[in-house]
Amino acid sequence: MRENPIGIFDSGVGGLTVANAIHQLLPGESLVYFGDTAHLPYGDKSKETIAMYSGKIAEFLLEQSCKVIVIACNTASANGYDEVVKAASGKALVVDVINPVVEYTARQHKYKRIGVIGTKGTINSGTYVSKIIATNPHVVVSSLATPMLVPMIEEGFIFDDISNAIIRTYLSRPEISQIDSLILGCTHYPIIKNQISKYYNFSVDVIDSSRIVANHLRKILSDSNLLSQAVSGQNRFLVSDYTDYFQAISKLFFEEEIKLEKVSLWN
Repeated sequence: MRENPIGIFDSGVGGLTVANAIHQLLPGESLVYFGDTAHLPYGDKSKETIAMYSGKIAEFLLEQSCKVIVIACNTASANGYDEVVKAASGKALVVDVINPVVEYTARQHKYKRIGVIGTKGTINSGTYVSKIIATNPHVVVSSLATPMLVPMIEEGFIFDDISNAIIRTYLSRPEISQIDSLILGCTHYPIIKNQISKYYNFSVDVIDSSRIVANHLRKILSDSNLLSQAVSGQNRFLVSDYTDYFQAISKLFFEEEIKLEKVSLWN
């Protein structure tokens, strides 16, 4: 199974930040990325719906002989993880984007007041707060839903006055005041990591989950003797609904030109 691909999925384009981090760290691995663009965004859907979507996508990635499934979506990680594990049981490893970050923060003893921002679905699930406190009960964890950031990024409002105003409005809220670290609880947010860091004058550690997840994946593949021996992998990028717009913005997230294929998963 070493040369089998890594399956990665998200509701849309954001998970490409995770795919890109994996591609940079493990260039010999082949990737099968699936963006469920027909149903985005996941952030405002029910737990039951997200779990159903996640399980169906996991089954599809297993049909592509994926050796591991990476849930590159915080909302799906919070609400669909059990469904993916159930589908993949005995067939593939499963990695989400929440547990590796929780483990990372537990090792950072300097963190005393941790903030989390993400979609409504991720924040309302309470997953980050409960898991961080379970691993480190001595820290204070606060969270804030920041739903305007995803459409802002997807509409191309980055590094400008509009995005700076929205970021400033969210981060100045009392819910996440006086923090020493901030978890970017959405895979879109690494795109604006520098803007967020600048808001805090670089005094707050801004935690990019994509790199943490890529390092975690490399470790579990190594521990399971599943690291590819290839020099360069073959990547496929699939979506449930194709648009020229998605094709155009995908380069922002993956940092190179990619070719999208439409796959009918929901017929």
